[in-house]
Amino acid sequence: MIRTLSGLPFRASGAAKPVKDFTTRRLHSTYDVAVVGGGIVGLATVRELILRHPSLSFVLLEKEKELAVHQSGHNSGVIHSGIYYTPGSLKARLCVRGATLAYEYCEKKGLPYKKCGKLIVALEHEEIPRLQALYERGMKNNVRDLSIIDAKGIREREPFCRGLMALDSPYTGIVDWRRVALRYGQDFEEAGGTVVTDAEVDDITTVTESAAGSTDGMKYPIAIRDKKGSEVRCRYVLTCGGLYSDRLSQISGCSSEPRIVPFRGDYLVLKPEKHYLVKGNIYPVPDPRFPFLGVHFTPRMDGSVWLGPNAVLAFKREGYKVYDFNVRDFADALSFRGLQRLVMKNVTYGIGEMYRGIFIGAQVKILQKYIPELSLSDVLRGPAGVRAQALDRDGNLVDDFVFDGGVGDVGSRVLHVRNAPSPAATSSLAIAEMVADEVESRFAL
Repeated sequence: MIRTLSGLPFRASGAAKPVKDFTTRRLHSTYDVAVVGGGIVGLATVRELILRHPSLSFVLLEKEKELAVHQSGHNSGVIHSGIYYTPGSLKARLCVRGATLAYEYCEKKGLPYKKCGKLIVALEHEEIPRLQALYERGMKNNVRDLSIIDAKGIREREPFCRGLMALDSPYTGIVDWRRVALRYGQDFEEAGGTVVTDAEVDDITTVTESAAGSTDGMKYPIAIRDKKGSEVRCRYVLTCGGLYSDRLSQISGCSSEPRIVPFRGDYLVLKPEKHYLVKGNIYPVPDPRFPFLGVHFTPRMDGSVWLGPNAVLAFKREGYKVYDFNVRDFADALSFRGLQRLVMKNVTYGIGEMYRGIFIGAQVKILQKYIPELSLSDVLRGPAGVRAQALDRDGNLVDDFVFDGGVGDVGSRVLHVRNAPSPAATSSLAIAEMVADEVESRFAL
C-alpha cells in the first residue's frame, strides 16, 4: 500500500460550488494509468481520460500538498481569444476552441468569470501595420467579435487609455484559473479517480515481479516511486510536469531536451483607489524583435488590477521571490547552451527587463504611455509568476506542443507532455482532448 491521501482540504476558497474535502483513506497500489502533475493541464487531461474510460483506474500524483499551486495558481487569469497565433497552427486551434470550452465549463459549473475584453493598443504609427496584421491573423483564426477601433473608440472603451488605434477583442475575459483547475480535480474524483498529494516522483522504472499482495501477475509493470519511498504500480504513465517536465523525462530514460528554463515575471498592482483607471485588459502590440510580450494591464476577478510582468531568469524553478535560489536549478540553466545563446541574442532586452524589475519607476514610465494619469505613487509591488519556458539548444523558444516517449520497457509505456506553451490555461480543455487522443493512440486504451 502507498501513503494515505493528504488530509489537507482540496477546495477553491469561496467557490460557487465548493470543492469537497478528501477524506483520508488507504489507497490500493495498482492502477491502469498514472498521471504525474497536478497543474491545470494534468488535471484537465486526467479528467478527460476518466470520462472517456470510466472502467479504467486512474491516479494523479502531485508533489505539493495542494493542487495547482504553481503556474496554474500564478498567472494573469486571462481567458485569451486566440489572436496572436499563426493561422492554422495547433496553438491557434487549441486556444480558440479552449476559450469556447472554458466559458461553457464555467457556465455549467457555476464558476465566476468576466468578459471584460481586451484592447491591443498601437502607440506609434510604426505599430499600426503590425496591428492590422494581427487583425488579419485573428480573423483567419476565427476569433469572435474582433474589430479595429480608432483613438475615439479607445477612449470609449477605456476612458483613461491613449493610443492611435487598437484591436478590440470583447471575447477576451478573466477567470481564476486555479479555481477552475480545482474544479477539474473535483470532477476527476467524483468520477472515481484518486488524487495523491505530497508525492514527489523520484523514479519511473519497470519491475520484474508483481506488487506485494497482487494476484495480477505482471499486469502493472511500471513502478513510480516518490522521494519518501512510496510506490504506485501501473500499466501506463502520463507526465504533465510543467516546470519539471524535462527532469521527469530524464528519470524515465527519455531525452533531456527541450530544456525547461524558468523565467520569473514580477507584477505591480494598482492601489485600490486607482482601480477606476482600468476597465479591461490593455496590451501592447507585440514587437517581433523581443522574445516576450511586454507589460500590460490586467484586471482580476478579486477586483485588483495587475500591471506587468517583466521577464527575468529565475534562480529557482519555483522561485517567486527575487532572492529565491536553488543551486541545481541555477547551474542547469546557466550551463545550458540554449540559454547562453538566447542571452547573447537579447542582451539589451534582458538588461532592460532586469532594470525595470529593480526600479519600478522605469516600469511605470512604460505603462504611462498607455495611461498618462498613472503615477509612481499609484502602484505597489505585487505577486510574481514563474514561466516554464522550453528552449532548444540553439536558443530558440519552443513555441509548440512537444510530446516525448521512448523505446524499451519504460519508454514504450510513458508519455511526457514536454511543453504546453501559453495560453495553456485557456486551452486546457482542448489540450486535454488532444493529449487524451495521444494517450489512446500510443497505449491502445
